[in-house]
Amino acid sequence: MSSLSVLECRKSLMHGLIPAVPVPFTASGQIDATGQQRYVAYMASQPVAGVAVWAHTGRGLLLSRGQRIQVLRAWRDGLGSGKLLIAGVGGSLQYARDGVAFVNSALSMAEDALEHGAQALMAYAPTPFRQSNQCEDLTLDYHRQLASLGAPLVLFYLYEAAGGISYSQGLLRELLALSEVVGIKLATLDSVMTFQDVASLIRRDFPEKLLITGEDRFLGYSLMCGAEAALIGMGAACTGLQLDLMQAFFQGRSAEFLTLSRLVDELGEVLFVSPMEGYIRRVLWALVQEGIIGRESSYDPWGPELREDEFPEISSVLRRVAQLEPTKGN
Repeated sequence: MSSLSVLECRKSLMHGLIPAVPVPFTASGQIDATGQQRYVAYMASQPVAGVAVWAHTGRGLLLSRGQRIQVLRAWRDGLGSGKLLIAGVGGSLQYARDGVAFVNSALSMAEDALEHGAQALMAYAPTPFRQSNQCEDLTLDYHRQLASLGAPLVLFYLYEAAGGISYSQGLLRELLALSEVVGIKLATLDSVMTFQDVASLIRRDFPEKLLITGEDRFLGYSLMCGAEAALIGMGAACTGLQLDLMQAFFQGRSAEFLTLSRLVDELGEVLFVSPMEGYIRRVLWALVQEGIIGRESSYDPWGPELREDEFPEISSVLRRVAQLEPTKGN
């Protein structure tokens, strides 16, 4: 059980950037421990509110249990005090046909997270329930069981093509009413209407809950819609630019915010493109361009093959939006 209260978690998240961090893999499919250590040290030096491990960007549902614990311990030991450590948790798809086993595997993952240093949990949508005529009841029970562990819980509304569930307004009301829920991360990709509708629901009926944007392709606009924190994969690279954007917004520096928003949008438009699952390797490539990890650490074992000419394209955009110097070999 986390020693952090829901109120303390909300305070830590407020107006903060929480990168959803990827895992640096080698071409052989092994975690590059040295690259991981370098990445943790870099992020520890950034004024982020915390990081999210085991999220979609960190391939949390695809890592082995041993790999998950290795990653979490690295962040626990290296992130430093004062930064929040959130772990994405969900059921194993190997139990997709057995609802009880699926939920139990999610609970085991959550217990592992709390035992090894996570302070809050982010609940993946229980995708196997999507086809059931009892989807909403099963989804509510799944979240209630995760909440029963007593740790602050972040809901995760992910667009269906990436493995999420389109939660109805009625279900959202029941989920947001859970006392352990800090707020909800919205990652709807191209459904601005969905973001607006959920933002309105929170503003009107659940003002004590945090609206957390996961919208890499319209980060600036999502803040304008009422998001009070950002938990995003894009924040895992070019972190300073996005921190500047958020500070400009929350401090009311509108002209600077508009300028930075255009730059961040340009970054999103080179990282989050078809094939969309390739964004994880593109984020790793951006970290290579920034000199944080080596090219040998920039593989995603589960992602699609990318065009090699995307690597210099990312380099060009990063030099333009973040004033990076070209690195050797680019």
